[in-house]
Amino acid sequence: MGQKVSRKDFEWVYTEEPHASRRKIMLEKYPQIKKLFGYDPMFKYVSGGMVLMQIIMLFVMKDRSWPTIIITAYCFGGVINHALMLAVHEISHNLAFGHARPMANRIFGFFCNLPIGLPMSISFKKYHLEHHRYQGDEVADTDLPTYLEAKLFATTFGKFCWVALQPFFYIFRPLVVNPKPPTQLEFVNLVIQLIFDTIVVYFFGWRVMLYLVIGSILAMGLHPVAGHFISEHYMFAKGFETYSYYGPLNWVTFNVGYHNEHHDFPAIPGSRLPEVRKIAPEFYDNMPQHSSWVKVLYDFITDPAVGPYARIKRKARGLDS
Repeated sequence: MGQKVSRKDFEWVYTEEPHASRRKIMLEKYPQIKKLFGYDPMFKYVSGGMVLMQIIMLFVMKDRSWPTIIITAYCFGGVINHALMLAVHEISHNLAFGHARPMANRIFGFFCNLPIGLPMSISFKKYHLEHHRYQGDEVADTDLPTYLEAKLFATTFGKFCWVALQPFFYIFRPLVVNPKPPTQLEFVNLVIQLIFDTIVVYFFGWRVMLYLVIGSILAMGLHPVAGHFISEHYMFAKGFETYSYYGPLNWVTFNVGYHNEHHDFPAIPGSRLPEVRKIAPEFYDNMPQHSSWVKVLYDFITDPAVGPYARIKRKARGLDS
């Protein structure tokens, strides 16, 4: 089973999440950062091209063998679908068409959701914005592992399994920790996705449908692009709760690795986050950071000092406080 993790509890703190105060200080010192706010006009073409690529792959993958389906899903389709999940992440911040056109963002989210195979764009937005506002809150921030996860997956082998099963924890954890009634737009998202999936199965068969879904699931688990799930907020250095990654995989993930920058300024699109670091390097260069998402996964699994308990948590204060 391997070594058991050394931590016995989460890192509990009684301070506010750090990014709001950092944002205020940085804007006072560098008001020009505000010029980076707003949506990226090219974003919809890049993410739309990814959707088109996966639609082309429906024809390519038809009648392929199972080994070809699975290998291609892991090496190619899953990467595209993971990028589309991160496109949905951008869209949740209204960075496709701007805050003045919220419904255009929601509709484009439905479109980017299609190759992923499972409806998630509206539900993701509902929980993700609370992750920003209430980072570390034991109830509101559903990015945090539960006590049950931390206790069950407390060995090297356990952490390996936990990383592999990560997509299922991301899907079901919010429903357990902070359940919310479904909204009308979630039902719309579901219906649109079911129609698309039905069309795929009817014209291309179940194998091609599974190429999409398996790719989405595999690329959220033991996969290089999934390293950002661990790298973003797991405490690799005591007292630091958000980490950036500045490596090449940012090219296929809308710069989600610039995670301190993103939490400091969620109104800035991923394509402009490197500019934030250039403007204010003293706020980022001396902070702990990651150079490899693969190394993050390896260290998380093998280092007994890191595991599901290695997260900073805050007591729930209620969403009205």
